[in-house]
Amino acid sequence: MNSNGQNRAYLFSIVLIAVIGGLLFGYDTAVISGAEQALDTFFKGAKDFTYTKLIHGFTASSALIGCVIGGAISGVLASSLGRKKSLLIAGALFFISAVGSWGPESGILPYGEPSLSLLIAFNIYRIIGGVGVGLASAICPMYIAEISPANIRGTLVSCNQFAIIFGMLVVYFVNYLIRNNLADTPEGIQAAMVEIGWRRMFLSEAFPAGLFFLLVFLVPETPRYLVMKGKADKALGILTRINGAEEGARVLDEIKSNIVEKKEKLLSYGIGVIIIGVMLSFFQQAIGINVVLYYAPRIFESLGASGDASMMQTIVMGIVNIIFTLVAIFTVDKFGRKPLLIIGSTGMMIGMIALAVFSFTDMIGIGALIFIIIYTASFMMSWGPICWVLISEIFPNTIRSQAVAIAVAMQWVANFLVSSTFPSLSAWSVGGTYLIYAIMALLSIVFVWKFVPETKGKTLEDMSALWKK
Repeated sequence: MNSNGQNRAYLFSIVLIAVIGGLLFGYDTAVISGAEQALDTFFKGAKDFTYTKLIHGFTASSALIGCVIGGAISGVLASSLGRKKSLLIAGALFFISAVGSWGPESGILPYGEPSLSLLIAFNIYRIIGGVGVGLASAICPMYIAEISPANIRGTLVSCNQFAIIFGMLVVYFVNYLIRNNLADTPEGIQAAMVEIGWRRMFLSEAFPAGLFFLLVFLVPETPRYLVMKGKADKALGILTRINGAEEGARVLDEIKSNIVEKKEKLLSYGIGVIIIGVMLSFFQQAIGINVVLYYAPRIFESLGASGDASMMQTIVMGIVNIIFTLVAIFTVDKFGRKPLLIIGSTGMMIGMIALAVFSFTDMIGIGALIFIIIYTASFMMSWGPICWVLISEIFPNTIRSQAVAIAVAMQWVANFLVSSTFPSLSAWSVGGTYLIYAIMALLSIVFVWKFVPETKGKTLEDMSALWKK
């Protein structure tokens, strides 16, 4: 117990389990980076169809289709089944996808023979994993927000973003280890990657996915969901264990008065709160972060780095991402959400303008790396974690699950649009593309300054009163 009567050990153990969902989110979205070249070679050996670049692009990004689906249905599942059961479903989907992507033949198709049927089966398993990612991206921060005391909620929800980035970093190293333990020569490694390497990369996700699924059985349902389902006694028990008896009773009364008030429709608080949630999601992607994360080696190579150097620079960028996500975790409940978002957008705008100048003037070298690091560090201390914090807490209790689902679905749609348009935009003008992202960063500053309310220190029940104004 701390001085406020909070049982931090119990609370942190719950949050630690929940953020494994965030780690799987990062792991699943990044595992394809190590496997896609081997997949390309493998399916080009098919005899019943021609594996084109367009088909490969779809295969490499098919999980995003599942992400949109998972984000869209997360509200229905969270409302009907609860937050805990929705996390269990996400864990099961991660596990099925990992095992299925490892062996898409499923004991039915001939093993190791590329074909159109095998490609369809592989993409179905990747989409299944994407649904898990979409669910986890919405429900993990929602779960953490609803279980956490107001004074440390921002910090704990930000831990989910740290887990996402950490999951990406873990899978980069796992992919590296799998690849470099397949054979002793570059030619042998390449042949083994096509035969078994890509399969092992996808299978590696089954271990954290299975662990997550089992551990979720140990966590409680959120008090706010239990009250909405008429289980106030169970909610009080959880709140008391987390907050202490006196504070737990007070929080329960607050939740009950807010939820009993009325069962509200999605637009009960007006369209404005929904638009703000959607635009937060839109700007998080429109400022171009996933272009940098997904295409980092290619960007570094275009700016003059060789293959090994570009991979090393990508790892350096990953470590910087971890460090600056920690900055957000330790400052979000001290400085507030809005100041960090505005500072982050400013840093990202400066980074993208500098990269545009480097591109237009054909200046390459360490300067490009420095400004990419400034850009990603600015994102990781602001829009990366804090967008999820705001989406998880900004909506009133009675519409949260539906509103979060809409915001998260928009995030994955925006992710797909930005990521898929980068190759064609960069073919038009690399510098011009960076300027577009700089303009989006500027617009995000204006949006946050004018429209986004500060939620630091407010309870989730305060959101109803805030939006009624």
